[in-house]
Amino acid sequence: MAAPAAADVAAFLGQAGDSAVVSLAGQHLPIITAWVKSYTRGVGFTYDVPDDPISAVIVAATARLTQNPEGKITVALDDYSVRMTVFEGFSLVERMVLDGYRRKAA
Repeated sequence: MAAPAAADVAAFLGQAGDSAVVSLAGQHLPIITAWVKSYTRGVGFTYDVPDDPISAVIVAATARLTQNPEGKITVALDDYSVRMTVFEGFSLVERMVLDGYRRKAA
């Protein structure tokens, strides 16, 4: 599989045709990829192309950051409020995948 692309993130969010989402995902994708590569210390990357499970983590984490780049926790209007998805690091499931690649000792 090739490295994840911004279009993959937009498709994951169900907004494949939205050029604004693709553009925003393209800005966030290299950041999340760098964080994942750093977390695994490069394990699971072959010539900068991540393995499939790592690609899935990159797409999911980038989608969370793309969906709410301002990091707003709640949005309220009168009596109505919505709790937003916030990127606060890797989720438990993402960490399970990444920990399988992470070297814990030198």
